[in-house]
Amino acid sequence: MRAVVIREPGEPEVLELQAVDTPQPGGAEVRIRVHAAGLNRADLLQRRGLYPPPPGVDERIPGLEYAGVVEALGPRTVSAQVGDRVMGLTGGAACADYVVVHERELLPVPADIPFTEAAAIPEVFMTAWRALFVEGGLRRGQWALVRAATSGVGQAAIQLIHALDARSIGTSRSAERLAKLQALGMDIGHVDGEGELTEVVRAADGEGVDVVLDLLGGGALQANLDALRPEGRMVVIGLLGGLDDRLDFTRLLMKRLTVQAMTMRSLPLERRIVLAVRFSSEILPLFEAGKLKPQVDSVYPLDAAADAHRHMENSGHFGKVILDLG
Repeated sequence: MRAVVIREPGEPEVLELQAVDTPQPGGAEVRIRVHAAGLNRADLLQRRGLYPPPPGVDERIPGLEYAGVVEALGPRTVSAQVGDRVMGLTGGAACADYVVVHERELLPVPADIPFTEAAAIPEVFMTAWRALFVEGGLRRGQWALVRAATSGVGQAAIQLIHALDARSIGTSRSAERLAKLQALGMDIGHVDGEGELTEVVRAADGEGVDVVLDLLGGGALQANLDALRPEGRMVVIGLLGGLDDRLDFTRLLMKRLTVQAMTMRSLPLERRIVLAVRFSSEILPLFEAGKLKPQVDSVYPLDAAADAHRHMENSGHFGKVILDLG
């Protein structure tokens, strides 16, 4: 089969399209004929040698997100069928003609959504949903602050908050990109560096937001804690702003705040299955109802994976960058 292979750690030029062995499903696994794969920042880091995949995953082949058709079944599968249109997350190696995953991790592709759009759903929407509603406990009518709202996960978060009847404040360094989120349901936008974020939050709700979804990491901690209401929750899922910050524990104690970190890639299989089952029943119907829509910036053929990586690294995209495998 064809696969995008990292020849050695480095710039996009190290990506090569090579012929590799086709994986075989065992146990309750299935083999997916991949029609489209979504790119993520984890792929850029893996290419540079900074973010290896979990044990047992081919570290040469990037790709966490796929959409395609079930082609072959392992000997102990019970629910998947050959021909099923599916999508999902995996630890890596999805930028290839075939990928093998456990059948209970599969997500059905919503009706009328093509594979190049379906591949834009699993990573950003599952991450945002888990962070806000599973870990953060966001409920109807509550306020959420999304830091780096114009990122892929941020865009999905804004849509989910709106679709599930909560309220959102989104931040970005770009007023132009932030304005695009109005069409996705954002209630209030704030350009970082233009005025005090705390004032914007207090104007929306005097006590502060219930949940902060933070993709910035270093440099954002103090403002995030100030934005939270008493007993509010912050879920950190990214480090776009840096690796380090300073924590004043008085802020946590006096407001009884919760700070939590979260990743998707390193979860054990049992947790991934539970999340996939819940996401399928609670969130996928919102795509079929037209309340959620995958955002695709651009689509590249598989043999242009290096160009797709360059485009994503330039941070000029708005929505997902997709590889089309045909």
